[in-house]
Amino acid sequence: MILLAIWTRPLWEDPVRDVIPDAVSDTFSSASDFVSEAIDNDFYFRQVADEATSFFQSFTDSETGTSYEQVETPELTTPEEQSFSVGNVEIGDTRGQVEEMYGEAKRQSENEYGVEWFTYHENYQNFMMVAYDEQDMVRGLFTNQDLLSSQQGIALGDSKSFVNETLGEPEEMIRNGWFNYKIESEGEYDVYHMDGTYATIFYDLHESEEVTAIQLIDEDMESAKSTLYTPGSEALKEGLEYQLFDLTNATRVKHELSILEWDEAVRETARKHSTDMAANQFFSHTNLEGQSPFDRMKEDDISFLSAGENLAYGQFSSVFAHQGLLNSEGHRENILHRDFSHLGIGVDFNESDQPFYTENFFNN
Repeated sequence: MILLAIWTRPLWEDPVRDVIPDAVSDTFSSASDFVSEAIDNDFYFRQVADEATSFFQSFTDSETGTSYEQVETPELTTPEEQSFSVGNVEIGDTRGQVEEMYGEAKRQSENEYGVEWFTYHENYQNFMMVAYDEQDMVRGLFTNQDLLSSQQGIALGDSKSFVNETLGEPEEMIRNGWFNYKIESEGEYDVYHMDGTYATIFYDLHESEEVTAIQLIDEDMESAKSTLYTPGSEALKEGLEYQLFDLTNATRVKHELSILEWDEAVRETARKHSTDMAANQFFSHTNLEGQSPFDRMKEDDISFLSAGENLAYGQFSSVFAHQGLLNSEGHRENILHRDFSHLGIGVDFNESDQPFYTENFFNN
């Protein structure tokens, strides 16, 4: 039946795509299944397509372990002013306070709020991202590691039911002066508006709906957005690419896997595919010339023993794109594949400023 589905793909692919929502994520791997996931413009994730075996298999089955020294998690204290803190940093703290504790940022890159995420970590351990305003005050925080502390006793690893019992009903909509976000997360995250901050609490659907990450955004920074999608630019394109790369490595370290190396050549392969999809209004691992991800990598002289590709479309940020991909089985397999050693990510925008994300993983 799988072979029949593959052979007859030209007959059913276009009709199926007609019913797929506008924003989608997809995965293709030489070592895992082909899975399609849909993600619409309200941050909302649901499965819409069938599974079929991948066309290619990995040529190797190596044992890849961690390649970094474990570091200790800082001792966390209960936040004083806000309900939540990340690594003992609260919304309203200063950049000086943050860097007194953590030193200089490893990277800074533009985000969808028109400011930059400053990334702090030690070999992707104790990973967090911090956004500052023009006065160097903390206005945004993110972590997917054990750096969360709260006045209510919520921490990473707690259950969704405990969060809901403790904080009550989450928000159904984010309101500002320009537009509203309707929140229909299908259980993947909850948003709470408290202390002048929007707290988005993400859950891992593969780990009993436990808290796996948190993003804190100052309400003034959220309300300053004047469009649904931030206008695309070269700075934002690069920012989303590097943020997705850092988020992937922080997740791998959390699962005691090796850190992936950024590959500039495959980044160009990935970006060309994102540009192609955005410009020509299609969403598929197979481009309009019939090339698979592996064909495109080989055409760009990228040698690999195993490779995989994740696609996503329409998510406002790399944070939401990554967390959505992580909750999809096929994408998660690529993100947490023990044999992959390199990753390049390419992003581009269509005429509506919706971002297309392509992740190309490989091992050589």
